[in-house]
Amino acid sequence: MATERSLILLKPDCVKKAHCGEVIARYEKAGFTIRGAKMMSLSDEILAEHYSHVADKPFFPSIRDFMQSAPVIAIILEGDDVIAKVRGMLGPTNSTEAPEGTIRGDFGEDMMVNVCHASDSPENGEIEVKRFFNENEIFTY
Repeated sequence: MATERSLILLKPDCVKKAHCGEVIARYEKAGFTIRGAKMMSLSDEILAEHYSHVADKPFFPSIRDFMQSAPVIAIILEGDDVIAKVRGMLGPTNSTEAPEGTIRGDFGEDMMVNVCHASDSPENGEIEVKRFFNENEIFTY
């Protein structure tokens, strides 16, 4: 098993509905270590970079509006195979297809209002961590 880092964004729906504690507790109970955490409002620039794969699509403005509707909580999770394990805990991107017991199945609503973003590969995990965190905001202990 490889130790990896994943960027987690607790999305505006998670923050507004006060599910952050439960979601974070699930990650901690799964044995992952938090290496950084902060609440932040997302700028147009960071959203355009983070969603660059869809920034030219007609639905991107609705993603931007949703992601700016409230702050997010950005977290760095570290652990063995954290990428695959966290994605399994989340369930499918479309919350309506996510089984009960998964984070999206328990708290999500649809394709966009789906509680969390999580990195999809170890490479993207490192890229996304650097996008949202400065070196002095990442802790090892």
